[in-house]
Amino acid sequence: MYQASLTIDPAFRVASVRRRTFGTFVEHLGRCVYTGIHEPCHPTADEDGFRRDVLDLTRELGATTVRYPGGNFVSGYRWEDGIGPLASRPARLDLAWHCTEPNQVGVDEFVRWARKAGVEPMMAVNLGTRGVQEALDLLEYCNLESGTHWSDLRIANGSKEPHAIRMWCLGNEMDGPWQIGHKTAREYGRLAAETARAMRMIDPGLELVACGSSGSSMPTFGSWEATVLEETYDHVDHISCHAYYEEKDGDLASFLACSTDMENFIASVVATADHVRAKVRATKRINVSFDEWNVWYLSRFQARQSQEPPRGWPVAPPLLEDRYHLADAVAVGGLLITLLRNSDRVTAACQAQLVNVIAPIMTEPGGRAWRQTIFHPFAQAARYASGDVLRVEPVSPVHETAEYGEVPLLHAVATRDEDVTTVFAVNRSTDGPLELTLEARALGDVRVVEATTLTDLDVYATNTADDPGRVTPRPNPDVQAGPLRVLLPPVSWNVIRLAR
Repeated sequence: MYQASLTIDPAFRVASVRRRTFGTFVEHLGRCVYTGIHEPCHPTADEDGFRRDVLDLTRELGATTVRYPGGNFVSGYRWEDGIGPLASRPARLDLAWHCTEPNQVGVDEFVRWARKAGVEPMMAVNLGTRGVQEALDLLEYCNLESGTHWSDLRIANGSKEPHAIRMWCLGNEMDGPWQIGHKTAREYGRLAAETARAMRMIDPGLELVACGSSGSSMPTFGSWEATVLEETYDHVDHISCHAYYEEKDGDLASFLACSTDMENFIASVVATADHVRAKVRATKRINVSFDEWNVWYLSRFQARQSQEPPRGWPVAPPLLEDRYHLADAVAVGGLLITLLRNSDRVTAACQAQLVNVIAPIMTEPGGRAWRQTIFHPFAQAARYASGDVLRVEPVSPVHETAEYGEVPLLHAVATRDEDVTTVFAVNRSTDGPLELTLEARALGDVRVVEATTLTDLDVYATNTADDPGRVTPRPNPDVQAGPLRVLLPPVSWNVIRLAR
């Protein structure tokens, strides 16, 4: 048995918990929109065609913001196609995912769905095939009360009140050669600055996100952020990060430690942003919007694409429908811990995506919806993380990984809200439990009031429509008082709540 400890002290405050850390992502990709959030013929469909079962699960997930409409999709999107009478909306080719977009869901429907789900919309504009004017038109349509062409058209289309969207992404992954309208850092930076400047002329209170690198492995990583921020620093509030992880060649130990890469990614972007801040002699700080992250078995998708290139232009075909197991959920838990640990600079994040497409929620067309394993760490973190984030520096055994070298077996963070302190902890060990001792004297006379663990004897156990509760958080019986000790099973995500 391994042994580890950590100290909890309210003085070790990082920042307030950022509610936008628990964002999600809805893109017109695969079955995320059609037969995902929207299916008018489904038995649970409401008056707007939205699946009530998915709405219920979205609320249970605890998502706070939702990024829309992409993703790669947005770089070829004409938003005007998705407004007005449904019968008159044109179908368009989606080059990003080799599909046909029917445009039966557009900005008005999306905002209605977001309000029903209780999440804040986060809108992306097309800076791939379009530019400043189209972004201004969309902003006018969404946020102006009335009295102009686009705002009056929104009212005529049935949305009397402005959508009042505060957070806007200036394009998506423009560093990627796969992106429609791919640009150099200087080209994109100039366009993003021009767009941001013009958008603020309409609404100075917007929060704007410039595109950072689509991954830390990109050859332009670092230099891209520096160049883009040199152009946009005075006009934006956030720089984006995107990262996806998967188990490679059976290397489970490295996979469970993938949050090490996310930690380094964040540190590098923050350092670059602060360097540009000094260079341009700015006073404000640029924060990080980690608005795409998840476990995604990209290599499998790419292998299938190389063997079976897309044919035809189908509507909403099944794409990227990864089925997640316990180890994936534990990796997701580790990534959530890292996002929380960096709450001083990571002020927004979006797990990609919400439904069917590399998602915590799965659906059957016309049928059932269920929670994948990765649903649970997100839902628990969103429910219990509140108040202040506290840095906990674990004293933990380490083990060697092929990809990241030595990493600690214990990865953890804590949050404190009034009299309740919550510890989120991952045991990365693949071969034994870890006895965790909590040093909590600074909290006074506290005890463990709740402890749950997400684990399974089979690290590759999944949830299915027929067995949706195979992998789910369960009470942890191995809790000892005085001193506080909790036994964490191998390959597990754990939530421990302390109170007087």
